[in-house]
Amino acid sequence: MRRLLGALVAGGSATAALGTAHALVNARLVRTPPADPPPCAEPVSVLVPARNEAHRVTPTLRSLLAQRGVPDLEVLVCDDGSTDGTADVVRAVAAGDPRVRLITGSPPPDGLPGKPGACARLAAEARGRVLVCVDADVVLEPHAVAATVHLLRSAGLDAVSPFPRQLADDAATRLVQPLLQWSWLVFLPLRLAERSPRESLSAANGQFFAVDADALRRCGGFEAVADAVLDDIALMRAVKRSGGRGAVADGSGVARCRMYRGWAEVAAGYEKSLWAATGSPLNAVLLAVLLGWVFVLPPVAALTGSRVGLLGYAAAVLGRAVTARRTGGRAWPDALAHPVSVGVLLRLLARSWRARRAGTLTWKGRPLHGSR
Repeated sequence: MRRLLGALVAGGSATAALGTAHALVNARLVRTPPADPPPCAEPVSVLVPARNEAHRVTPTLRSLLAQRGVPDLEVLVCDDGSTDGTADVVRAVAAGDPRVRLITGSPPPDGLPGKPGACARLAAEARGRVLVCVDADVVLEPHAVAATVHLLRSAGLDAVSPFPRQLADDAATRLVQPLLQWSWLVFLPLRLAERSPRESLSAANGQFFAVDADALRRCGGFEAVADAVLDDIALMRAVKRSGGRGAVADGSGVARCRMYRGWAEVAAGYEKSLWAATGSPLNAVLLAVLLGWVFVLPPVAALTGSRVGLLGYAAAVLGRAVTARRTGGRAWPDALAHPVSVGVLLRLLARSWRARRAGTLTWKGRPLHGSR
């Protein structure tokens, strides 16, 4: 038993080191929107789905109206059944700006998420050759849209998702939110994922997502992912399935997002989506075993005096710090708590599957039974 445990610790530590080496490679290869993009020569439509976002949509809209280098820009906002006066806030911020159009959405079918339907409604009204989806809690830098369109075109992509810098300043968000960027920088071979048609090699963040309008039509549009809880990844997979190329990018220099505040919001947000990220209970168990083996077992062994376990812990901490620095996050001392972060993630994963099996998933006041 002692030899078996030692072998498991050694294997986990070695795998953690490989993951960190991969993150170092990805940190050099990951695409980044340029800081000084040329003016955009084509019409661009920014799509903002909004449901009960009155408390935070103002900075988003102001940042969109301050975009530079996009002379033919329209901003379409879908009020998705809000009950908090979101539409009134949008009208007040727009102040008659002809670039802004407010559209009233319709409720989604029972059990399906509302965001894909809201985005489909917006896309149907859009006239841009490039559609840029922006969540109502995202704030863009003035060059963000022009830089993203330039990246899309210059790299020959059909879709690109510049991952915003995630703002985290409480214990729950500092533990969990950095794992979003960490996951794809450590595990996803970025340049291979761009070229490969394999849907499993897909990453995206719907907070900020740009897609060629023709490519969107070819893949079936947002209607094709109407039942997807993780509609961003589902859309990237649909683009690939239709023969397109898509990529995730480091958008920390062009966008920022405060996704959640405190444990209650973190737990609710991940509860509604983690089950969909793993796809099946078996996959969830396999992922939990992998993460526990590589990122929890070595540091636990280090506490008992294992030098190999200490090396594995150090490798994982380095990987966490590398990804944080590359994506605008806080590296220290947060990276030192990486095993705790992974443990919290595993707890959230179990909670998500329990809610899924019990049929108690909800999001923004709507029951949720999406199939992916």
